[in-house]
Amino acid sequence: MVASAPPRTTASAPPASFRFPQPRSRDKPPWQEDPLVNAIAQDAARQLETAARAARAAAGTIARAPAPAKNAALHAAAAALRARIETVLAANAADLEAAPELSAAFRDRLTLTPGRIEAMATGLEEVAALPDPVGRVLAEWTRPNGLTIRRIAQPLGVIGMIFESRPNVTADAAALCLKSGNAVILRGGSESTRSATAIHACLVEGLRAAGLPEEAVQVARTADRAFVGAMLRASGLIDLIVPRGGKGLVTRVMEEARVPVLAHAEGLCHTYIHAAADADMARSILANAKMRRTGVCGATETLLIDNAIAPALLPLLIADLRSLGCDFRADERARAIVADLPPATEQDFATEWLDATLSVKVVDGVQDAVAHIRRYGSEHTEAIVTQDEAAARAFLDGIDSAVGLWNASTQFCDGGEFGFGAEIGIATGRLHARGPVGVEQLCTYRYHVIGTGQTRP
Repeated sequence: MVASAPPRTTASAPPASFRFPQPRSRDKPPWQEDPLVNAIAQDAARQLETAARAARAAAGTIARAPAPAKNAALHAAAAALRARIETVLAANAADLEAAPELSAAFRDRLTLTPGRIEAMATGLEEVAALPDPVGRVLAEWTRPNGLTIRRIAQPLGVIGMIFESRPNVTADAAALCLKSGNAVILRGGSESTRSATAIHACLVEGLRAAGLPEEAVQVARTADRAFVGAMLRASGLIDLIVPRGGKGLVTRVMEEARVPVLAHAEGLCHTYIHAAADADMARSILANAKMRRTGVCGATETLLIDNAIAPALLPLLIADLRSLGCDFRADERARAIVADLPPATEQDFATEWLDATLSVKVVDGVQDAVAHIRRYGSEHTEAIVTQDEAAARAFLDGIDSAVGLWNASTQFCDGGEFGFGAEIGIATGRLHARGPVGVEQLCTYRYHVIGTGQTRP
């Protein structure tokens, strides 16, 4: 994920229709600047402009809203989710029925159950229980001339959230944006439209109950891809775009956006079992890291195991995962130990499976494991299983990924598990935020300078 990064550029020449972004007035609709857009795109841009202007007006109110009002809205929304559970489940069932061709992993991400709806409601309450991030004094110091300088947390403004398949993102993103004083425009995938709309109705009920503007949380009224394009062009109307979905979506966002982006392209996560690993712990962690939910971005996609323990431990690991329905792609050294493993190609080690498939490689120690991760990984999440603290430190210091774990499943890369209540996404870039993005990461800052009459010489 790249945090607050400018759009990617390539060395190739832009197409003839391309125009580099020009400075635009905050009051000028983005769609008016491009005479080449068609009627559908113009209509989507008008819808986006209307939504964004309403969101910006609401953001001014939300940014100044006292913590009790924001918390009341979240608690009321949680109560509405529980009260309307049958309505939400019916909407989700209609989404699932309309998309029978989905893969098992994609279908799992789309599916809501009573337990998952309760988890959404609980997540809203957990976000409400967090300290209010707005107005925090992040740092304070006094200069030799007597000026006191304070760095103060403040909301980003209007956030555009583009996501695929997971309807629970509607509630998670709304909760985090509201708590951090931001307004949000949510555009879910077409396959989750009914579910997102039903969840959004509960969120609006919460805002209304707390006396806060309903426009603080909006869901796109169209599933047309042109609306996404309008969001990406909305410089001056939207302050940050957060894409959450497959590589195709994130790549498009990164290439087309004229708005800062907080994103991750892939979650190609590794679990490395070191020679000093406890065997039972390694078996438990790997089974969870791979098979708990195969379609989440924190799922382990590649197993790295030290040559010193592979002959004894690898057959047990393979048997454990096979009993759970896992398939494999293995290098020659692993296949020499478990002969019936399918061979791995170079591309397999660069693949985020998002399914019950695991790449397997035998390595020669920490540095070999780190070298593999640096070559093939996506800088998302990596784990080492070992009882050797020095090896663990070398691994954690050697990787560049946003999250590193020692003796724990990669599926702990999650905002809720980090104590953030929820997350709006995982950031793997170098700017603004890394790892799970919660309420604190959805704030920027400004400065207050307090003097006693000082003038600059």
